[in-house]
Amino acid sequence: QVLLVESGGGLVQAGGSLRLSCAASGRTLGAYTVAWFRQAPGKEREYVGTISWTGKYYADSVKGRFTISRDNAENTVYLQMNSLKPEDTAVYYCAADGAYRGIESKYYDYWGQGTQVTVSS
Repeated sequence: QVLLVESGGGLVQAGGSLRLSCAASGRTLGAYTVAWFRQAPGKEREYVGTISWTGKYYADSVKGRFTISRDNAENTVYLQMNSLKPEDTAVYYCAADGAYRGIESKYYDYWGQGTQVTVSS
C-alpha cells in the first residue's frame, strides 16, 4: 500500500511558478511509476506527465514548462511548473503504480487527494 500526499498548490499570476510535491509513505516511491494528472472544473482528468525507470514524459500542453523530478531520499516526486497559464488552473493529482507506465488514469492504483492550482490572468 502506498499513501500519497500532494502539497504546494496555490494561487499564482500568469507567468509565475509553483512546485508541487507528492510525498509517499508505506513503500519506496522509487520502485513505482509516478504520474501527475489534473482536472479542471467540468472537464475530464487530464494527463500531465510521468516519471518512471524508462524516463520522463510530458503532455504536449506542458512540455517545456513543467518538469518532473524525484528525490528518493525524501521519497517524494516533484512537479515544477513554470510559465503558468490560466488554462493550467486545475486540481493536480499524483498517482503511482508498480507496473503501468502509461497515460491512462484508470490504470493507476494509488492516488493522492489533490492540490488546487489557480492561475490568474
